Amino acid sequence: MPIATPEVYAEMIDRAKAGKFAYPAVNITSSQTVTAALQGFAEAESDGIIQVSVGGSEYASGATIKDRVAGSLALAAYATEVAKNYSVNIAIHTDHCVKKNLDSWVRPLLALEAEQVKAGKNPTFQSHMFDGSDIPLEENLVIAEELLELSQAARTLLEVEIGVVGGEEDGHVAEINEKLYTTPEDGLKTVKALGAGEKGRYLTALTFGNVHGVYKPGAVKLRPAILGEIQKAVGDEIGKENPFDLVFHGGSGSTAEEVAEAVDNGVIKMNIDTDTQYAFTRPVVDHMFTNYDGVLKIDGEVGNKKAYDPRAWGKKAEAGMAERIVEACQWLRSAGHKM
Repeated sequence: MPIATPEVYAEMIDRAKAGKFAYPAVNITSSQTVTAALQGFAEAESDGIIQVSVGGSEYASGATIKDRVAGSLALAAYATEVAKNYSVNIAIHTDHCVKKNLDSWVRPLLALEAEQVKAGKNPTFQSHMFDGSDIPLEENLVIAEELLELSQAARTLLEVEIGVVGGEEDGHVAEINEKLYTTPEDGLKTVKALGAGEKGRYLTALTFGNVHGVYKPGAVKLRPAILGEIQKAVGDEIGKENPFDLVFHGGSGSTAEEVAEAVDNGVIKMNIDTDTQYAFTRPVVDHMFTNYDGVLKIDGEVGNKKAYDPRAWGKKAEAGMAERIVEACQWLRSAGHKM
């Protein structure tokens, strides 16, 4: 199927919310990771989301070039072409754009997409994330309100982060403390600024102890019940059940029970990056160790071209990442629910 249109993306979110499941959002950095993600979603019979970070977009443009817009468009163009051969719907998203990167990344993309819409075309991306977690909430929401208006013109969705995710993400570091827990008051301020859909639909990352990076189960103190409390408090205030379309960040090391509770409370998108990075790399390491004398020219020998051909280990890397995505779809209950 082709990349999801704005209408299909909206339907994906509606179906997830109504059916109490969520889509894995998989970070991509190359054509291989795009292919691996598509393979995983297809094998799970799940629609899904692929996303590019600022670092991923710079890498995709060329490690010596670091053009965020060019890299983002390149990955999206590749995904748009190859996705036609897979039987699932895929949305493309830009992830974690902090304030200092807006003018060099997301604002130019939104401007480009607004021009595409004026020309009667669909936007290249289906959603963009503004990460205002490193600035005061009031400033965060002022910027988010402006971006929501731009998103309307571009027919894309905006994702906002209300609260702080600990750990490190693309150079942005946050401490692990009580600021990791969004409050009902924060949720009410968000609806007051951004509305409850009348100003345009948006996705909301409320934080409940989330931490970026890799941790053993139990090391991160998640409190998914907070999501339900905020949904109820805001819903009671505005007369709308489960008003937020929620996003789960920093989920590596989470237990199945924590993930399930988050989804029950309205999470429709869960970012997975750390786990899929490992799943992509682990088979490559195994290949290199197993075929050591083939991938290297040892003691004057010539090695084994079939062993060091990038396709030999690349296929294994893609299969490993795809397998991890299938597992994520099963945990998030999206497996078997493609449109």
